[in-house]
Amino acid sequence: MKKQPLRVGFDLDGVLLYNPIRIARPIVSFVKIFFLKKKRLRFYYPKTRLEKELWRLVHKSSIYLAPGIDDIRHLVKEKKIVAYIVTARYSFLGKELMDWVKKQKLDLVFSEIHFNKNDEQPHEFKEKMINTLKLDLFVEDNFDIVKHTKKKTKASIVWIYNIFDRGIQYPYKFPYLKKAVEHIKREISKHK
Repeated sequence: MKKQPLRVGFDLDGVLLYNPIRIARPIVSFVKIFFLKKKRLRFYYPKTRLEKELWRLVHKSSIYLAPGIDDIRHLVKEKKIVAYIVTARYSFLGKELMDWVKKQKLDLVFSEIHFNKNDEQPHEFKEKMINTLKLDLFVEDNFDIVKHTKKKTKASIVWIYNIFDRGIQYPYKFPYLKKAVEHIKREISKHK
């Protein structure tokens, strides 16, 4: 009996899209913990119109598709994976996101595209979606979210790290999407 294809979720910014600003994540995390004394995992939600415009601008820094997208297309076409986009982008970024997905024809690759329509905390939104979609693997670039979802879901969490995080030990860490997809291919061969 042939096994079902692996169900794989992908974050967007920093995973499917190259985002140079993601390099700031460990710096922001350090400031939150050591200067602001915030131990609990919380993400900022922009409230004012100006903050939302700045947020839009930051998300426009996700400038191009990461190498590895064609490999994902191929795996989907061969029915080896069912792929999903699960991004914590807030509701006010939803229309732009969906327009962009259609323009890039990613809606033909990914079975479903989920964004944070209810403006939940990003780690909680991703936890919920990983469980709802019954994902086997989820590819994420934010280590705080990796740690949270690893504890709260059954999925294998794959981490795309940045240069400042390379010293952190984690069993499934890769420097960019193409290397993460190579890991997914190895998991597919084990899944047969």
